[in-house]
Amino acid sequence: MELSKNYTPAAIEGKWYQHWMDKGYFRSKPDNRPPFTVVIPPPNVTGVLHMGHTLNETVQDILVRRARMSGFNACWVPGSDHASIATEAKVVNMLKTEKGIEKSQLTREEFLKYAFEWKEKYGGIIYSQIKKLGCSCDWDRVTFTMDDHYYEAVIKVFVDLYNKGLIYRGARMINWDPKAKTALSDEEVQYKDIEGKLYHVQYAITDSENNLTGEAITIATQRPETIMGDTAICVNPDDERYKHLVGHFAIVPLVNRRVPIIFDTYVDKEFGTGALKVTPAHDINDYNLGLKHNLEVVDTLNDDGTLSPAAGVFIGEDRFRARKKVIAALDEQGLLVKEQAYTTRLGYSERNPDTVVEPRISTQWFVKMAELAKPALDAVVDGDVKIHPGDRFLATYKYWMENVKDWCISRQLWWGQQIPAFYAPDGTFEVAHNVDAAIAQFAAKGATYTAADLRRDEDCLDTWFSSWLWPMEVFNGISQPDNEEINYYYPTNVLVTGQDIIFFWVARMIMAGMEYKQVKPFSDVYFTGMVRDKQGRKMSKSLGNSPDLLELIDKYGADAVRYGIMITSPAGNDLLFDEATLGQGAAFGNKIWNALKLVKMWEARVAPGTENADNNFAVQWFENRLNEVKAQVNELFKDFKLSEALKVVCHNLIWDDFCSWYLEWVKPGFEQPCDAGVYAKTVYFFEELMKLLHPFMPFVSEEIYQALKERAEGDDLMIQQYATLAASDANILAEGELAKEVITSIRDARTKNQLKVKDEIVVHIDTLQEAAFAKIEGLLSKQVNAKAIRYTKEPVGGCINVVVQKDKFYLETEKELDTTNLKADLEKDLIYQQGFLASVEKKLSNEAFVSRAKPEAVEAERKKKADAEAKIAAITESLKSL
Repeated sequence: MELSKNYTPAAIEGKWYQHWMDKGYFRSKPDNRPPFTVVIPPPNVTGVLHMGHTLNETVQDILVRRARMSGFNACWVPGSDHASIATEAKVVNMLKTEKGIEKSQLTREEFLKYAFEWKEKYGGIIYSQIKKLGCSCDWDRVTFTMDDHYYEAVIKVFVDLYNKGLIYRGARMINWDPKAKTALSDEEVQYKDIEGKLYHVQYAITDSENNLTGEAITIATQRPETIMGDTAICVNPDDERYKHLVGHFAIVPLVNRRVPIIFDTYVDKEFGTGALKVTPAHDINDYNLGLKHNLEVVDTLNDDGTLSPAAGVFIGEDRFRARKKVIAALDEQGLLVKEQAYTTRLGYSERNPDTVVEPRISTQWFVKMAELAKPALDAVVDGDVKIHPGDRFLATYKYWMENVKDWCISRQLWWGQQIPAFYAPDGTFEVAHNVDAAIAQFAAKGATYTAADLRRDEDCLDTWFSSWLWPMEVFNGISQPDNEEINYYYPTNVLVTGQDIIFFWVARMIMAGMEYKQVKPFSDVYFTGMVRDKQGRKMSKSLGNSPDLLELIDKYGADAVRYGIMITSPAGNDLLFDEATLGQGAAFGNKIWNALKLVKMWEARVAPGTENADNNFAVQWFENRLNEVKAQVNELFKDFKLSEALKVVCHNLIWDDFCSWYLEWVKPGFEQPCDAGVYAKTVYFFEELMKLLHPFMPFVSEEIYQALKERAEGDDLMIQQYATLAASDANILAEGELAKEVITSIRDARTKNQLKVKDEIVVHIDTLQEAAFAKIEGLLSKQVNAKAIRYTKEPVGGCINVVVQKDKFYLETEKELDTTNLKADLEKDLIYQQGFLASVEKKLSNEAFVSRAKPEAVEAERKKKADAEAKIAAITESLKSL
C-alpha cells in the first residue's frame, strides 16, 4: 500500500470505527471469560460533549480497550439521563418560542409527548460525538433513564423503600428553585461568597397590654423583603440590654403585626445588634426556632419568587425588586437605621446557576439516609470499593456519609418518573405500583374507590433517584432480578466520574447496590479532575472558553484529542486545557507514521536467508526494553496512573527508545541489504508497540498495524491479546543505556570540535567494564563513525577527552585540535560534579535523614556519592592529560 506523506486522521478514523462496528467488536454477551464491566456516567440528554465529558469518555475507553486486549469480556454500557430540571426547562422554552404554548395550557400527557419528541430530536447528538471520539461502547445496550423497564425499576424501588419505612412524606424546610419552580436536594445547592449588606431596622416595642412603650429594638437583616413574614423577635436571655423586655412584643414594620419577643441562647449577642428577626417560612434556623417556640408561619413568597398575598405589601413583585422597595419604604418611615457592608454565602441552584435558592417550607417526599448510608460507608472505609486518588477523596466521602441528611426526592415537574402515591378524596393515600394496586390496598383497609376517585401525586422523582440504580438497571437488575446478565456483569469493575458528583451519584449508587444486591456496584472509582482553561477558569458557555469537540477532532484528529486531554490529567487533579497539547498529539501521530514509512522502505531490501537478529545487540536491548515497559505499564494501570502510562508508552518507549535509538541502530547502510531476521523483529516490535498504544490512540495504531504487513481476515489490532509478561535482563538494559549515553557524549564532542560526519576517529576507552563495551563495539563504531575501538589504561595525548560516568574516552582524529574549548567544558563539568557531591554529602551528614529514611533511599544517596567521586577523579585525570 502507498503511504501518504503525512498521517491524515480524517481519512482513517471513520473507516476504522465503522469496520469495528461492522465486525461487532464492541458487543458483549455473557460467556466463559471474566467480565470487565463499565457503565458510562449517563450524560444529560440535553447536552453535547464538553471537555470534561471528553476526558471522562477517553479514560473509560482506555480502560475498556486494554481490558478487551487482556482477555476480558469487555462490556461498556452507554446511555443518557433524562435530566428532569434541565430538560423540562428546554422543552418549556421550545414550546413557548416555537409554538407559542405555555406549559400551563397542556395536560401532563400532552407535555410528555412534546418532551419525548424533543428527546428523539436532540438526544442522539451526544452519542454521535462519543463515537467520533472512538469510544468502543456496546451500542446495542444504549439505556435511557426513562425507558419503560427503567421507569418500572424506579417505581418498584420507591414502593419498596416506602414499605420499609425508608421513604416518608412530610412538611419540611427545603431548598426551592424559583425559576424551575421545584424543590432541590441539599446537594443541588451551590454556595458562593458574595458581598452583601446588613440592613439595621427599628421595630417599635409594646407591653403586654399592647401599649407602645416608646422604645424600639433594632435588628440587622440581609433580607428585608422577608420582614413581612416575621413572627417573633429573638434575643439572648443573658443579654443585659434586653432582659427587661420579657413579656413584651414588637411591631413588624410595614404590616404592623404584633409579634412576641422571645429568648433563646441560639442568638449570638455579639452579632449585629444581638436581636434576631424570626421568619420561620424563609430560613431553616428560624424554622427550627419557630418549632421550638410554637411560632406562626407566614409564607410571603410565591413559588416563582414573587411576593404572595400573605406579604400584605408589594404583592406580585419579584423578591429582589421588592427588597429595594421595602428598603425605600423603611427609609421613608424613618425605620432604616443604617446599611452595613457584609460578606455572606448565598445558595444557587445547581441546574439554574443564576438563580438564588429560596428556603421554603413545603410538603415533599424524603428518603431516610442514615440506615442506607452505613453499609455504603463501610464498603469504602473497609476498602471493598477503592477510590482513586483515595488520599484526597476518602475523607470527604467519609465526612458526608457520617453526617448525611434525609434526601428530598420529589420535584414539582412532569418530566421524570411520576411518584406512585394515589390520594383518596379525603386526603389519605396509598403508595402502590399502579392505580389497581392502590385500589386493592385501600380495599384491604375497608375503603372502596374506583380509578376515577383517586388522584396520583403530580410530582416526579429527583433525577438522581433513577440514576442511583444505573449499574443495576442497565442490566435489568431491578425490573428482572437474578437474570443472566445482572448475575454475570454485576458488580461492575470501574466507575469513571467527576469529583463533583461524589455525593449526588457515587455514594447513592453504593447505597442502592448494597440495599438491592447486597454487594458493591463497582470495585474502583476513578475521579477525573475538572478541565479548566489556561487561566485556571472552569470551562463554560458563558465565558466562551470551552472549545467545540467536533471542531477539535476535525482539526487534529480524535487520537490527538485523546492524547492531548490525557497527557496532563493525573487522577483527581484539575487540568489546564491547552490546545497545544493536541498539536503534540498530532505531531506524535506523524512521528510514528514516518517511522512506519522508514520501516516499509527496508522491506524491499530484505536479504533472504539472513537471520542475525539473535546476535544483534540493538534487537536484544529493545526486546528487553519492551518487556520492561510492558511490566511498568501493567503496574501503572493497576494504580490507575493513566497519564503516566501514556507518557511512558508514547514518549519514553516509542518516540525515544524506538524511533530515536532502535531504528537508527538497526537501519541498514546506504544501498546495503536489510537483515531478514532484524527486519522481522522490527515489524514484531512495531506491532507490540501498537498494542500498547492502542487503548490511548486507537485509530493510528490500527492503521499502522494493518500497514506493517499483509493481514488475514479478522486480524485486527483492537481484538489482539497482550502476551504473557516476560522478564527483562537488567544487564542488557544497562548496556543499552550506556550505549545511548556514550554515543550522545561522543557525538556532542565531535560537534563541539567541528568534526564532520565523514571524519573518522579512533576511540580509546579507559574503562573497568570492557565486557560491556565489547557487546556494543560494533554499534558504537557505526554510530560515532569510529574506524577502530581500542582499550587503554593510560591517557592518550592529542585527543578529544570525554568522560561518561566513570569511563574516559580519548577520541583520536587527524584534525588539529584546539583544546581550549575542551578544557573549558571539562572544568565546567568538574564544578557541577563537585557541587553535586557537596549536596549529597550534606544530606548524608544529616542524622535525621539517615535514621528516618528507608534503607534503600540512604543506599541510593551513598551510590550517588561514590559515582560523583569517581567522575570527579576521571575529569581531573583528563584535565591533567590536556
